[in-house]
Amino acid sequence: MERWAVSPFRGCAHACLGCGARGGHRRLGLDAGGDFDSRIVVKPNVVERLRVELGRWAGEPLAVGVSGDCYQPAEERYRLMPGVVAALGAAGVPFTVYTKSALVLRDAGVLAAAGARVAVSIAFVDERIRRAVEPGAVGAQARLELVSALVEAGVECRVLMSPVLPLLSDATDQLTATVRRIAGAGAVAVEPVVLRLPPGTREWYLRWLGGAHPHLVERYEELYDRAGFPSSGYEQRITGQIEQLCRVYGMRCGAPEPEGRGPRAAQLALV
Repeated sequence: MERWAVSPFRGCAHACLGCGARGGHRRLGLDAGGDFDSRIVVKPNVVERLRVELGRWAGEPLAVGVSGDCYQPAEERYRLMPGVVAALGAAGVPFTVYTKSALVLRDAGVLAAAGARVAVSIAFVDERIRRAVEPGAVGAQARLELVSALVEAGVECRVLMSPVLPLLSDATDQLTATVRRIAGAGAVAVEPVVLRLPPGTREWYLRWLGGAHPHLVERYEELYDRAGFPSSGYEQRITGQIEQLCRVYGMRCGAPEPEGRGPRAAQLALV
């Protein structure tokens, strides 16, 4: 994951229970549950501020859309992303756009011209799980088609198998089906990420788990530490299984190599 990020929105209508950005809403005096899903904070001056910061940027890679999907429904109205992409492309900054939305295809041309990476999250292909934990997001098939469309449009596309849900989407047959269908969509690499439960996310997710799968709550409390990380043994086992499956289906596994394009200035800046 990149060290620096810029996001046009805070909060996300996809309402994914395991979203690690939920805790950020608390700093705005909002709750990390229903407010995060429905009270979307828009940053209308994001492009102007970004251009100022890029004037003294050191060239480190940026993530776009980590505090809320940058192509969620609000983007249809505010159209902030074309300006963000153009500014980053003009500055020569390597960046990755994180999204689950087909709206990203609207900007495929400018993304390709800017040399952007797009990371699409496809954690599982079971629609019953998706409807429960990602109720506002499109289904796996639509995201698989999105990967194919981005590749065809000349946009470099990563697939995040994120988040793998302990005891819910981590069975061997579930992992196999997901990796097989990702490979079939034309992806060349998969980056597996096991669910994290940082403060804000943890309370909201466990509240849902207690209602939907009460017998799993104690097992989750044993599996996760106070910071929200799963046990290293469990994480290594799951990522090891996915790595083996990637070899079977001819894909790389793991995070991409860091990229750089030469600094424009000596000083780093936080956007």
